[in-house]
Order: sequence, then structure tokens, then C-alpha cells
Amino acid sequence: MSRSASSEQSAAIRFEYDDGTLGVVDTVERRRYSLSLAGSNRPTRTDGATFRFPVDSAVTVDTEAIVLPTGITVYVRDVEGRMLAETRHTAQQSFPEGSYSLELCAPMKIYVRVEGPFEIGSDAERTTISLPERTTVSIGARSKHDRPAATVTTTDDPEDVMAAISTFGSALKTTSPERSYPTLRGHPPTLERGSTLSIPDGLTPPETGITIEVPATLRHAYVVAPLAYYLGATVEPGDRPLIRTDSGFVHPMGTDGTFESAVERTLKQSFLLDCVTRTEGLYPIDLHERRAIEPHVDLDFATLYDRPIGDRLEAYLSVPYPTIEPHLPEWKLTSHVAPFPASIEMLPFLVDDLAVIRTPDVRRPAPTRSETTAIEGFLRNSTPQNTRKATAAASAAPESYVEPRRTESLEHAWVGDETPMGASKATPQAYRNRLAREQSGGDISIAVVCNDPQMDEERDLVDDVYGSREELPFEVAIHRDLTREELSTVLETDVDFLHYVGHIEPDGFECSDGRLDARSLETVGVDAFLLNGCRSYDQGMALIDGGAIGGIVTLTDVINTGAVTIGSALARLLNNGFPLRAALEVAKDEDVAGEQYIVVGDGGMSVTQAEGGVALLCTVEKSGDGYDVKLKTYPTNVEGMGSIVYPTIGQNREHYINSGSLREFECTTDELQDFFVDSRLPIRVGGDLYWSDQVSIEDF
Repeated sequence: MSRSASSEQSAAIRFEYDDGTLGVVDTVERRRYSLSLAGSNRPTRTDGATFRFPVDSAVTVDTEAIVLPTGITVYVRDVEGRMLAETRHTAQQSFPEGSYSLELCAPMKIYVRVEGPFEIGSDAERTTISLPERTTVSIGARSKHDRPAATVTTTDDPEDVMAAISTFGSALKTTSPERSYPTLRGHPPTLERGSTLSIPDGLTPPETGITIEVPATLRHAYVVAPLAYYLGATVEPGDRPLIRTDSGFVHPMGTDGTFESAVERTLKQSFLLDCVTRTEGLYPIDLHERRAIEPHVDLDFATLYDRPIGDRLEAYLSVPYPTIEPHLPEWKLTSHVAPFPASIEMLPFLVDDLAVIRTPDVRRPAPTRSETTAIEGFLRNSTPQNTRKATAAASAAPESYVEPRRTESLEHAWVGDETPMGASKATPQAYRNRLAREQSGGDISIAVVCNDPQMDEERDLVDDVYGSREELPFEVAIHRDLTREELSTVLETDVDFLHYVGHIEPDGFECSDGRLDARSLETVGVDAFLLNGCRSYDQGMALIDGGAIGGIVTLTDVINTGAVTIGSALARLLNNGFPLRAALEVAKDEDVAGEQYIVVGDGGMSVTQAEGGVALLCTVEKSGDGYDVKLKTYPTNVEGMGSIVYPTIGQNREHYINSGSLREFECTTDELQDFFVDSRLPIRVGGDLYWSDQVSIEDF
């Protein structure tokens, strides 16, 4: 995982063929999917020109059947791109003679061109595309990874920053409602600070006719950046915040005290109604949110689909916000951005996540009640044997805290010099490290380091977790009692994830022959990490500065029993595909010590791909003879805001917008058992966290 930009010269998608199995590997996002080809020959590379949608790589192969390892949705289209069918879980459907394009809902975009007739059958364990005889088919794939096209240099002057933000819309791949799909929103240009404004050629925003006017301050510019990007709008200085279209429509966006919430509402309303309107286009699916909203609004979605973006926006904003508010997906991320020039370079990465941006006052808060409880518990019980501190004396908390106000978003991030409480610490260096990540189609490499024999309990627990997914190739290395030189070698070696168990001080990792300061390393090869020791924040930040992308660290001293509980839960969640920030949101409820952990760097970083493509938390309650099941989804870098979830649970026949809590499902025992088949879902029962492959439904 060296940070060489030359890796972009190789294809993002690689095909691997071995004895009838075609592996599709996303070498950037470290995603893998396998197709079994019955009676096939060795595939031949092709240019992919026959596919309607763009692909990174393609092959042709003669086969009698394509068998997919999971029950997935398949979209069937004709050669013109019109949707003919959507085959789902437990589907059995036949198609006559003709030319077809199949879109497989896999961890990367996979397309199949086939001449009919053929049949599709699906159950909980596999999906089969059957042909009456050996037939030549084309298989193409596209990575969901996207890179910024260029870098804009801007001064710290607010009007120059507005001009730089106005280039963000150039990354949109369409201005149709389909841009609410994450794969059709490209990564905005990166920003760097300089002495003059310099915008490379080719970064002209789309001709949407939409302008956002705000007072010329950094605060106003930062807050409207995600909205300007999503609308493909230009940002210009004005006396008061408003949106203006070339048709004469004007939409005020609050006064100084309500400005930030008004921008947030406009973004969410536009996004949600685009998700509903797009069901009239390329993906005419049965969307839960459309069913919920349509009876309460006077909007003709079929007509709106073909209208210009400015006209759609005017129609959307004619709907009172309280009408659509109950049906909004929980937003993935709220970013609290200090309104200083140093925050400028973070904007493209937050906008790429479609984060809500707020600009809080910088203050030094008192610890929360849960944090106080954890610290007091440490002080009462502190000994070298039951903490992860190298010495017995308790240490002070970091000197400069901020505590961003919690919102209804799933996750929170802080951008500023201070150390956040209750939010991740985002830095532009971490995201730049991610962009420079070298492509790799090899095994997922994990290093577990235990530098204290008294902490072997956690090492043994996580050793049983990492690499336990049979469908993914893992390489797990266990290290014990390392010297400074040995630990340096581990940290400098290309590793996807490091799980460190042991004593840590702000000035270094405790080794068998002394203390190793990560700031002394020549380079850092680790991509992501969990430093499960006392006060590991400073060493975690040093790893980010050295080349890592993201990690989980502690702010204060942690009691060993709590650290084992949190560390074990995090290991399972990360192994299951949860991103760092989402994993910590779930795991921290397992012990009061969870309040002492935060994410540093890119909190959206995932170590492995999520099973079923989405990180999912299940809450189960017994209800009469059956069960009430609540599902909560966490967007990933691959399946972001606007992607679709189709839970194969009970009698569900609807799709949902990915992010947050879905509706409650009523299930029989058999239906719940079917939902858990071959899955490793985290399950909450009575407030406790279990795993679907380790418990029996009778235990509920």
C-alpha cells in the first residue's frame, strides 16, 4: 500500500479465472466477487464496447450457466436500456429470444451481455443465470471508486473560495435525478491553498442555471458547499443567503441564525425527492419512500423526471418541509468545520460524502456524564494490571477539547485543530493518503500485535474473528512482545489493518526494549488501525501523518476489561465490513469505556467489504408468536447516500434508501431464521450485541 500515484496506470478492475470460477476484483476498493461458469472455457479480454453502461474491464466467455454466490437482485434490460424485469430474492423468471443486458447488484458494478433465451433463479444462497446451451456471453465490471479530476488552488479570500466551490459541480456525471445515486456523483476537485486563485481547464460547472448567493464569509461558503455541488450551482457573494434560477425562481435560505438549518433542509429535500423522481427513469423500482410520500404531495413525478434541474428544484421546494421530513433517510454524516482557512482543503472530501456542514463555536466543554463515569471508574480502580497504561498514575485528558453538538445524523466529524469528543477527527492528510492508495488485488492483510502477555485475552478473541469469512481471502499475522525495531517493521510494512493491543503513551508504543514513537518512522505502510491502549490519540495521529488513512484511538486511560469488550466488538464489526466510524458508533454502547474512543482520519474507511453490500445492524424483539425486527443501515464508501437496500426479510417487497433506520418488520420464526441464513449480522437483543452466526433464535 505504498502511496504511489503511478498505480492509476493499471486497471481498477481485474478478472481472475481458475477452473470454472471467474473472480472480479476491484483493486482500488479491495472488493471481490466470484462467478461460477458452468462448462466454460478460459475467458478472453474484450474492449467492453458492447455495454450500454461504462465498464473498466471486460471479458467474453462461452458458458452454459453463471452461478453467483449470493441471492442478489438482477436488473434485466433490452439493448436500448429499458428495464424489462427486476429479479429478486427467491425469483424464478424466463426470458425469450433476444439481446439483453443484465446488471448484477454486487460489490462492484457487473454487467452481462447475453443473447436469449435464458432463465434466472435465485434463493437465499445463490443466483443462477441458465442458458439452454453453451453460449458466448460478455461480462464487464466497473469500480465504484472515483478520483478527483484536478486540483484547484485558492487563496483564503471568501470570494475566491466561492469560485473554487463553484467547480465542484463539474464532477457530477448527470444533472438528472439519477445523480442521487452515489455512482453518478463524481469526486469534486481537490483544493489547496495558495497565493492566487487558479482553476484548471475542464472544471466548468454544468449549465443548470442555478446560483447560490451568500454573504462573502468562509462560514457561509463552507456551509453551502455540499448543496452547491449537488445542485451543480455556482456560488456568488450576495447580501443574504438565497437560491436563484435562470427562470426567475428565488428561494431564501434563512437569516443568520437559521442559515445553516435552512441549507441543510434544502439539501435533504432536494435529495429525497430526486430519489423518488428517479423511479421514473432507469430504475423503476418499488421504493418505500415514494409510497410514503406520494399521497401527501401534489407532484407529478413522471413529468418532473424530464424537466430541467431548475424546474424540478422549484417544484420540490414548493412542498412544505414538514411534509417530507418524517420520510427522510437518516443522514450519514454531519461535519463540524471550524470556519478558518485551514479547513479549506477538507471541503472536497466532505462534499464527496454529501455531508451536512456546520460551523460550530470553538469551546472547551466539560466531559459528559458517561465520560465522567468512565474516568472516575478508572481513578478508583487504576493499577498497572487492570489498565492499558504503562504506569499506574492516571493521566490528564488532552488540553484542548471541542464537543460538537449532536444532530440526527448517524455519524459526526470535527475539522479543526482541537481534539473532538463524540466525533471523529478528520484531517485532509488522511484523505490524500486514501487517494494515493495503491491498487491491490491480493489478500486482505491484517496484523495483530499484542505487546503485553497480560492482554492475551483480547488477542485470542480477535484471532478467531479476523479472516473468518470464507468468501474473502485473508492473510492474518499475529505478533507478540515486539521490540522497537520489530514494531517499526510492522508499521512500515504494507498492511490493510493493524489491531494493536498493549500499553501506549503519548510519546510512543511500549515495546520489550523501550518505547517507539511513530513520529520517528520513515514511512507508514498501515492503511487502517485500532490502537487499543491508553491515550493512543497522539500515536494514532502520527500514523495518519506518516501515511495511514484512518484508525480508532483512545483519548484517556482505559480499563482493561472495557478495552477487551470494545476491541472484540470492533474486530467483528470491521471484519463484517462496517466502516471505522460506523463500527465505533455501534461498539461504544457495549461498555462505558466506549466514550473514550474516537476515529481519526477518514472515518469512512472500510477494512473489508460488507456482506450483502451494506453494513447492517439488526434489533430483534419478541412479539407474541413472532418477532419485531428493526434494521439500521450504515452507508459505506462504496454504497453511499442514495444507494438502495432491499431487505430479504419476511414479506418485504419494497426497496429503501440506504442510510439509517428502515421501518419495523414483523416476522415469523421461520422468516427470521431464513433472514439469518449464512449471514454474520450484528444483532441487538435487550441492549446486548450478538451475532447471527453465534446465537439461536430461541435465545431471543
